[in-house]
Amino acid sequence: MKLSQDALQELYAWIDQIPLSKPKRNVARDFSDGVMVAEVVKHFLPKLVDMHNYIPANSTQQKLSNWQLLNRKVFFKLHFHISEETLKMLVKSSPGIIEPVLSTLRQKIEEELNGIQVRNRLLHKQDVKDYNHETDVSYQGYIPVRAHTLVKGCQLNPEIWSNTQRPMYSHLDPEIQILLEEKEQALLALHETVEILQMKVQRLEHLVQLKDLRIDELTRHVKKEKANERS
Repeated sequence: MKLSQDALQELYAWIDQIPLSKPKRNVARDFSDGVMVAEVVKHFLPKLVDMHNYIPANSTQQKLSNWQLLNRKVFFKLHFHISEETLKMLVKSSPGIIEPVLSTLRQKIEEELNGIQVRNRLLHKQDVKDYNHETDVSYQGYIPVRAHTLVKGCQLNPEIWSNTQRPMYSHLDPEIQILLEEKEQALLALHETVEILQMKVQRLEHLVQLKDLRIDELTRHVKKEKANERS
């Protein structure tokens, strides 16, 4: 895919806005070892990249290793893949190869950021709904409702997730559908873990309340003994 001159200028302007470890001079050569590509992703999606895995290199083998790691660990999660033939041309600093890759990467990063915003809005709406529902009552036993709500706010409502996300899968490639479904299952597993942790928190709060009652009882007993001694 060859980019137009306008598209190239826009792409270069986008790259120039990113704080990279070295200035951009010759794009094909600068990005040939994959390290600056990892930095681009790290800038926008910091949790997706561990920079210590990518070693600045002059050797063809190390450059190729960096790119292959990007393919497996990063590009896979952004739902695209660079062919082995293209990787070899990137490593050789072949002209006109890195620009389409960076253009596709930019698109995938923007899609991921948009997806994160949508998920955050859905979770925020659910948090507000939970909070408004539960604050109708000031206390549940001895447990403050607000504390309970904060714990519950970490949960992902599986009903909301399934109803809003699954219809979006149908138009995607089967491999991507499988990946998204696996992510969904992982999120649901986290949801169950949070529920278990919430129950443990409530149990610990109950134990603290029992301990406080025991301390009050012992305090009254000591005061009573001291009163008897004075009399």
